Amino acid sequence: MRYRAAVLLWAGVAAAVLLIPFAFTVSTLGGLAALMLGSAILVMVSIAGGVRLHRPQFRRAWWLIFSSVGLALAGNVIAATVLSTTVGKDPAALNVVYGITYPILCAGVALLPNHGRPGATRVGLLDSAILTSCVAVIWWMVFVDPTLIDTHELRNHAHLLVEPFLDLILFGLGVRLLLIGDAGSLSYRLVSASCAARLIADTAYLTVGSSEGFPTPVSIVGWLACNGLLAVAALHPSMKRTVPLPAADAAPSWLGATPISVGTVVATPVLTGAFLLSEGLADTLNTLDVAVPMTATAVTSALVVVRMRLLNRISARRAADLETALHHEAELQQELLFRASHDVLTGLPDRSLLHERLTDCLDTGRGGVLLLLDLDEFKEINDRFGHSVGDDLLMEAAARLRDLVDGGLVARLHSDEFAVLLDGVPLTDAWATTERALGAMRRPLGVQGHELFATVSIGLRDLADDVPATDVLRDAYLALHAAKEAGRNQMILFDDELREKRLAAARTVERLREAITRDEFLVYYQPLVRLTDERITGVEALIRWQPAGEKMVPPDRFIGIAEDSGLIVPIGSWVLRESCRVAAGWNRRHGTVVSVNVSPRQLREPDFGLLVLDVLRTSGLPPEALILEITEGVLVNSGKVTEQAISHLSMLRSHGIKVAIDDFGTGYSSLAYLRDLPIDNLKIDRSFMPAPGSPDLAAQTLVKTIIDLAAGLRLGTIAEGVETAEQVVLLRELGCDRAQGFFYSRPVPEADATRLIQDSATAIR
Repeated sequence: MRYRAAVLLWAGVAAAVLLIPFAFTVSTLGGLAALMLGSAILVMVSIAGGVRLHRPQFRRAWWLIFSSVGLALAGNVIAATVLSTTVGKDPAALNVVYGITYPILCAGVALLPNHGRPGATRVGLLDSAILTSCVAVIWWMVFVDPTLIDTHELRNHAHLLVEPFLDLILFGLGVRLLLIGDAGSLSYRLVSASCAARLIADTAYLTVGSSEGFPTPVSIVGWLACNGLLAVAALHPSMKRTVPLPAADAAPSWLGATPISVGTVVATPVLTGAFLLSEGLADTLNTLDVAVPMTATAVTSALVVVRMRLLNRISARRAADLETALHHEAELQQELLFRASHDVLTGLPDRSLLHERLTDCLDTGRGGVLLLLDLDEFKEINDRFGHSVGDDLLMEAAARLRDLVDGGLVARLHSDEFAVLLDGVPLTDAWATTERALGAMRRPLGVQGHELFATVSIGLRDLADDVPATDVLRDAYLALHAAKEAGRNQMILFDDELREKRLAAARTVERLREAITRDEFLVYYQPLVRLTDERITGVEALIRWQPAGEKMVPPDRFIGIAEDSGLIVPIGSWVLRESCRVAAGWNRRHGTVVSVNVSPRQLREPDFGLLVLDVLRTSGLPPEALILEITEGVLVNSGKVTEQAISHLSMLRSHGIKVAIDDFGTGYSSLAYLRDLPIDNLKIDRSFMPAPGSPDLAAQTLVKTIIDLAAGLRLGTIAEGVETAEQVVLLRELGCDRAQGFFYSRPVPEADATRLIQDSATAIR
């Protein structure tokens, strides 16, 4: 398609150029008619081919140009044949024939850039009218007056003015096409050039051809150029291009921008004055010499005034638009500043604004109190009801805190963390505010038809000390974490002891990392004794930490820290591998099983189940000889974490591995999970055991209830913390399966455990 268009374009250019030499050889009216006939056919063929090939948006305009050229062609034929005698006698008849085509041609050129934009069209017409009026004044003074007025030939050759006057209108439309059309379209430029060529050709005929009776080569070349330019414009690919036009209130397209145009407007009155002065000095000044230039100049001035008034309206409208835009920009800047320092969801100030206010409060020494609040169990609510409910809950909590705190800064720091800065408030008043916050958040929040509870844990930090804002926030977080560790739904005031505990925990974390690499951990084993015959049927693996050259670190000093830091995952994996490796030999010789504690953090690992199966495969321990001990909280109300834990345990139980609930009865009151979740044994916590030497009937009842419940659900029972023979007798009478405790043995190293298992097996035989 592109190749065909290029071929047609260059063919049109060649044909138009080849016609021009004939302009210098033609000498008869018939020859001129034939030449113009060929030129007209070239235009018509080019327009038809261009419209079909390029499918421009303004097809109607091109077909009107096609029609005007066709009428001119018909006029040439009629003038050369039927009316040849009449035309020869009356040249004015030929002008009438051609004059009929002008309205159609003008309509076609006028429709080319017509996008249905009245404002842009009005601006373009006004600008082109000003320029055309200026050109008309100069044209009259330079060409018409010397040719027809001063020679007194106007009466005889008035018909010669018809086509040039129409050419001026067409010239104005061509100028308009450049001003508001597709300025980047070569096709539009060629059409405008065609209009100018027609004006030049007809003006040449007016000034020279009229005296000689036959058009001069200048006029003929101009007519051929006019048609040739139209033909090339129709074939050029840019004829189909459309570029968005200027808006209705567009700035002047040339006035004030194009030096030539401005010079024309300014020079016209000057040239008019010079012309009148010259005519007066030559004693040839007459009424038309004054009336025509002065009228045209007056029209030009009126058009300029109208354009300037339009320009003023545009300027005023643009000034108003600019003022509105500046106002909107100021509002946008305010909104951006607000968003840069406020939380999008709740509208509360964010961490950056809190830090700024906190720094100012500390720098001025006004004192005050900083509260950090964290919603308890928010993650579980989010997992259970979805993030939409979670977001609404945060907005309700934020509104409640904002209403509660009068004069303080309430900010949202992260997720479900909030802060309240009580600037200049003494600690006693802040304490009362904290109490009100705790009480207010204990009331249910209505969210999307749900009555949800979102209690808070609060950490307080007094601002009396001269410390940086970052240290204040750190200390408040320490108090907040202490409140959560203490059971949540409460408040704790920061003191130096908290900092020391945190520093000690940080040091412990670093030492734990070193202990992993230095292989400082040990596994001790406490026997699990079957109560019916007091045989050791299994052991519980318990980790111990023995730093080199130091005393052994008790488990309660590092297990919680390892859990919080995530180090429990590699430590727990090592305990599992070591315990299974050691227990594999006991199991082969005595059928001993091993019970290994699994932390909630380990169950969050996506590959935990595969890890256990790999440990069993490499150690050679049968799956039925492994018991995994978990806490109740892992299986109850933990959202996605619970689902993942259940998935791991269900898969492992399908391979024969047993699951036991450690410290049963101390965590949750709901027992529904015993029926539906993957567990095999209940471990009765030592806190339920009757005290030695005391007939504690309540404790006995609790133990009996747990044993009966387990028996009804076909679950095994293991009693922890057995220290006396009386407790053993009681557990045996109540039907407990197994027991462990100091009565039988403390946790011991591998060698001692081997001896205990061997002695137990020998005693039974």
